[in-house]
Parts: sequence; C-alpha cells; structure tokens
Amino acid sequence: MTVSSQTVPFVDLTLQHQPIQAEIEQAMAAVVQRGDFILGKTLKEFEAEFAQASGAKHGVGVASGTDAIALGLQACGITEGDEVLVPANTFIATVIGIIQAGATPILVDCDPHTALIDLNLAAKAVTPKTKAILPVHLYGQMVSPTALLDFAQAHKIIIFEDAAQAHLAQREGYTAGSVGMAAAFSFYPSKNLGAFGNGGMLITSDKEVAHRVRTLRNYGAPKKYYHTEVGKNSRLDTLQAAILQVKLPHLPQWNQLRNQAGQIYDLGLKSGEDKGVIPMQNLAQEGHVYHLYVIRVNEASPLSREQVQEFLGERGIQTGIHYPIPCHLQPAYKSLGYQLGDFPQAEMLCEQILSLPMYPGITSEKIAWVVEQIALI
Repeated sequence: MTVSSQTVPFVDLTLQHQPIQAEIEQAMAAVVQRGDFILGKTLKEFEAEFAQASGAKHGVGVASGTDAIALGLQACGITEGDEVLVPANTFIATVIGIIQAGATPILVDCDPHTALIDLNLAAKAVTPKTKAILPVHLYGQMVSPTALLDFAQAHKIIIFEDAAQAHLAQREGYTAGSVGMAAAFSFYPSKNLGAFGNGGMLITSDKEVAHRVRTLRNYGAPKKYYHTEVGKNSRLDTLQAAILQVKLPHLPQWNQLRNQAGQIYDLGLKSGEDKGVIPMQNLAQEGHVYHLYVIRVNEASPLSREQVQEFLGERGIQTGIHYPIPCHLQPAYKSLGYQLGDFPQAEMLCEQILSLPMYPGITSEKIAWVVEQIALI
C-alpha cells in the first residue's frame, strides 16, 4: 500500500444521505406543498419524536444549539447575577448561551483522560450565586449522570445539559437530555443527527419550561401578537424538521456504527500509547456515540501534534482539533477575568488533542490505514 493509496475524509455525510435521499426529498416536498414553513405540522411531530427518543416529555425546536442554551436557561429561571458552572474546554457556544441568558459563566477545569468536566473542581467553584451546572457531554460521551445528580442535590442547583455532541448517547441507564431540568441539542450538519443547515432543540420534562421556550423563541408571544416576554426570533424551520424526522429512525444504527468504529480505533491504537498517542477514555462503553474520535499527542511522542497532523495529511488523512483555544483564553472573553494557567488541564488538552476521521460507515480498512500511519510516527 503506497502513501497516496488511501484518502480518508474527516467526515463523509454522503454515506448516510444517499440511501435515504428519496425519502428526504419526499418529506421536503410535502412541506412545500403544505406551505407551513414556520412552526408547521412536521416540526411539532419531530419535536415530540426527538424528545421521546431522548427520554423527555417536551421538545422545542429553535434556530441553533446556542439559542437552545440561552432560551432554555432563561426558561429554567436563570437570570442576571446567577452563576452557571461550565467546563473550560468546550466550544465557545456553550459560554455564549450562558452570557446571552444574562448569567455569569464560571469555568471549571476538566479530567484530562476524558476531557469532561471535573466535578471535584466544580464543587470548589460553587458560591451562593451558583444556580446551575451546565455539563457538556463532549465528543459523544456523557458526564456521569449519577455523579451529576448527587452534585446537584448536594449544592441545591439545577442541571442543564449541553448535549450538542451526544444525540441518544447513554450512560448508567440515562439518555443524554434526560438527566437535568432541561437540555440543549444542536442539529448542525456534521452532528450525529444533522440538518441541512443550522438548527437546535431544547428538551425537558417540565411543562412550564417548555411553554416558556416556545414563547421566547417566537418573539415572546404565547399567541400571535400578544407578547408576554422579551423574546426573539429563533425557530427551527419546518423544512429542516422534515429532514431530521426522516433521519431520526436511523440514528441508533448510525450511533452504533460510530461506537464500533471507536472500538476498532481503540484496539488499533493501544500499542501506540508508549509512543505518546493516547485515545480519550471511554467510560460509557456502548453508550458513547463518538461524535468525534479524539486522541492526545503528548510529550512522549517524537512528533508534535501539529507535525502528526501534517504527517497524516500528507497521507490523505483529514483531521481536526476540537478545540485549539480554551474558552478562558479567547480574546473576546477577557472580561470573564481568567488568564493563562487558570485551567491547566484544559490548556494542556488544547495543545495535545487531535480528532481522527469518524462517521457512520467509515470502513475498518480506512481506520486500519489511519492506525498504520500513526504507528509510523
């Protein structure tokens, strides 16, 4: 096998879309024929179906995962002056959602082996102003639900889940989105359940929270032209809901394929740990849905993370970094008052992590090629 004989894309959406293309087109055509493009019939159906699949009673489609966090926190009673615990190593949208809700994000370092929030450190960050913890189920793996529930009970705060990377992920008998008062999901195209554009959803089993988000997403109006809250325009389009509704029944199988790919990676990369290539730990076993497959390139590696990325790229293997800059070091968020050194584990991960190709349908041959090239480092 020559160096150029394999091309491994980071994500290949065609593998999931091609078999169901006709069904998607029919669903979209039905929306066009009805003309109910905003808050239409299919949206209501999909909201109910996704909520039920995730173990919640209510779903409210919004324009993005960020809005699902911002509007959801507001609906849960989080307001100006309240503090929300959140991991330092997450996509900035998590922090943006807290700020847009009027609350103050209190960053917490992570466990370097899983990249998930460290609840022991979170306990040290609790103050009288702390009203919620916002765990991020990162890379497709849930934060321990039992540990979260114990934490929330001990500190008398609410749990609001960021499940944007964890559609139908499971751990300890819980499904992502069913642990806390509410949860936010993103339907960005590359997510495990992705739309053909932006989209998001808030799910909850609290009827009042669902009602408030429905009001907030629609200009603060529980009914037309009657505005009881200062809301915004943030609605999941019916066309996107139609696409997602077609894809939802396939999601368990797609997640299973991702998990199987993750297991193949884990087995293949085991021998590389002494050379500084360390896969992130899977503590959820079959419940990990591997939105991303992430390794660490640590100080034992003869090559830096950037050199490994370049090395793989020369061999047709696309990779990513999720994420290269922790939230507290983003220039736009200096006002939060953090500085270099405040969260050493998150900072270390940002220097070491590398995301390998992962998508449902990636073949064992392609994974073997990736593993074979990493072994050459």
